[in-house]
Amino acid sequence: MKSAVFLDRDGTLIEEKGYLHRPKDVVVFPGSGQALRKLIEAGFSLFMVTNQSGVGRGYFGLADVERVHRHLMNCLSQEQVHFDKIYVAPEAPDEPSRGRKPSPQFLFDARNEFGLDLARSYFIGDKLIDLQCGWSAGLKKSILVRTGYGAELERERGEELRSAVIVDNLAAASEWIILDGTRP
Repeated sequence: MKSAVFLDRDGTLIEEKGYLHRPKDVVVFPGSGQALRKLIEAGFSLFMVTNQSGVGRGYFGLADVERVHRHLMNCLSQEQVHFDKIYVAPEAPDEPSRGRKPSPQFLFDARNEFGLDLARSYFIGDKLIDLQCGWSAGLKKSILVRTGYGAELERERGEELRSAVIVDNLAAASEWIILDGTRP
């Protein structure tokens, strides 16, 4: 069974823009491509798990989300980075949703579709719901990045983060994961 790294999108891979729906507004964090490539080279499959409530709120459509993802994948492909799958929860927070984080359902779906060992997999995100998603799925570790909302979360709710690894950015998370995989 393969190990995976699940990643949040906004605030983790790219700058948080608030209801991002235009490809031209995508800003990939520096070093993200290299960090993801290192994870792939270390044998991890990559999956993006993103809540896009702007769709459910009527601010933009799923086609806009798909255009943003195509643009993001084009940017990352320059570093030979690809995701095995991107999971999108388009519902607004007050709507029923099968996969909206903190639900771990998309991680279970990925496990079943791709033959993943969740106990040897990781989640990287900038919000508590990202960490909770990983914890609920039984991942080896949930990692909080201080980009996006992460630094604020660490300041305001540090006690709730005892089970998380906290690092500055995606590059540091990637290094931590790779080192963790080499520990006995």
